Amino acid sequence: MLTFVGLGLFDEQDVSLRGAEAIRSADTVFLEGYTSVLMGASVEKLEAFYGKKITLLGREDVEVHPEQILEAAQNGNAVFLTGGDSMVATTHADIRIRCEDAGIPTKIIHGASITTAVCGLSGLQNYRFGKSASVPFPYGKWFPMTPIEVISENRERNLHTLVFLDIQRDKERYMKISEAVALLEEQGARNGVTIPLFIGIARAGSATPAVHAGDAEEMKTFDFGGPLHILIVPAELHDMEREYLERFAGLKTR
Repeated sequence: MLTFVGLGLFDEQDVSLRGAEAIRSADTVFLEGYTSVLMGASVEKLEAFYGKKITLLGREDVEVHPEQILEAAQNGNAVFLTGGDSMVATTHADIRIRCEDAGIPTKIIHGASITTAVCGLSGLQNYRFGKSASVPFPYGKWFPMTPIEVISENRERNLHTLVFLDIQRDKERYMKISEAVALLEEQGARNGVTIPLFIGIARAGSATPAVHAGDAEEMKTFDFGGPLHILIVPAELHDMEREYLERFAGLKTR
């Protein structure tokens, strides 16, 4: 059996009661550590809380060589942990398909996801979000333009865009909102696109989340504090969305 457990947004206490029970009764526990990170809990802290040894997995362990996951699930009760909700990342759907092909039963225990948390923190209506985008750190001459293209397509349809920021856990490098805005500005300049408004969110799920809305210059100087950061490029705001941002995200009144 392989049980997918979403750990929620910030620390070890965000997991559901059902998820915690599944972890504590498991024979083997894996933690996927590259698509998201619980900034409020180290692996050691998770192990102490759940009373289980946890094996940390990188991208290659999950996407290229998942044999140890499948073997553990074939021979016992294995749990596969992720930050947020397990099935937001398509690679985790791939693991479930592999289990089905191998005759291994699976189960999903969902957790809070950043894709829904941003709606409560920003006040933007969830049905008005289009396709999401990810901004990676540039590497050498590699400078992908996909994010600004996705944002442009969404704005043409009057849809908000959720923009995920790069995580390089092995280097403990987490992209900041200011860095992402600067990269999107450069992409926009190359494509003749200007973004008038951004909404930045930091440490969703913690006791001290930061939420702020403003133009590019304001977002590059605002202190959001520590990671993880995420960004929204909104479409035209409804009156309720605008009022919410004015009250809870410092958006300047027109």
